[in-house]
Amino acid sequence: MPELPEVEALAQHLRDNAVGRTVVRVDVASMSVLKTASPPWTELHGRTVTAAARHGKYLDLDCDGLHLVCHLARAGWLRWSDKLSPAPPKPGRGPIALRVHLGGVGFDLTEAGTQKKLAVWVVADPAEVPGIAKLGPDALELDADGLAAILAGRTERIKTLLTDQSALAGIGNAYSDEILHAAKLSPFATSGKLDADAVARLHASTQEILKDAVQRSVGQDAARLKAEKRSGLRVHARTGLPCPVCGDLVREVSFADRSMQYCPTCQTGGKPLADRRLSRLLK
Repeated sequence: MPELPEVEALAQHLRDNAVGRTVVRVDVASMSVLKTASPPWTELHGRTVTAAARHGKYLDLDCDGLHLVCHLARAGWLRWSDKLSPAPPKPGRGPIALRVHLGGVGFDLTEAGTQKKLAVWVVADPAEVPGIAKLGPDALELDADGLAAILAGRTERIKTLLTDQSALAGIGNAYSDEILHAAKLSPFATSGKLDADAVARLHASTQEILKDAVQRSVGQDAARLKAEKRSGLRVHARTGLPCPVCGDLVREVSFADRSMQYCPTCQTGGKPLADRRLSRLLK
């Protein structure tokens, strides 16, 4: 799933390549991707792209005050082309959900797999998108005191809180694993019980991991961003491989629709986390 660094890189790619161009046409190949009906997507036609922004994990293309907002979900992506086909994509055929023509260049919003959760809104104000309206503070803009205030009194596991967009915007499954590994915290630690030192480590690792990922991602061709993300991961999706810090094997806890990875030596005092149905919180 694209998270804060990849979405920021895509926004920067649009700033560099789309801003100043005119929206010649928008083709919708999958009507289910559209979550708004008024104004219609055709209202974008003829408008100039004036800005591109990121709101958490949402991507926002400002077209003279009318916003094309998308959430790429788990398997969505933005595929830029310097020679975009003028022909509209065939409805219901292939991964393309929506195509934006910008005068010879442009981009497709695509989604792989069978779970179609890619979502697009056409709105006058990004705050009209329900998910954006509920976003917590951006993870890159939060200072240590702000993070401590968010954690205070919370009873959920820290892994859960980091990925809760209403608490902290921009972090998903992959970077939460990386942040907790860098902070030497168990993913099962209780959010509100972290001491001051642990909160300071968590804040520092959040800034370090995300800023490094943004720096590596911004300026990359959009097609290379996924590979760039994988190359920077230390524990996420590395089950059974040695931890690059201590050499212990990276372990995994699986859930119904996702999994998380961690290093026992670095994060849980050498104790592997038990199966989710049996484990108690490890602090």
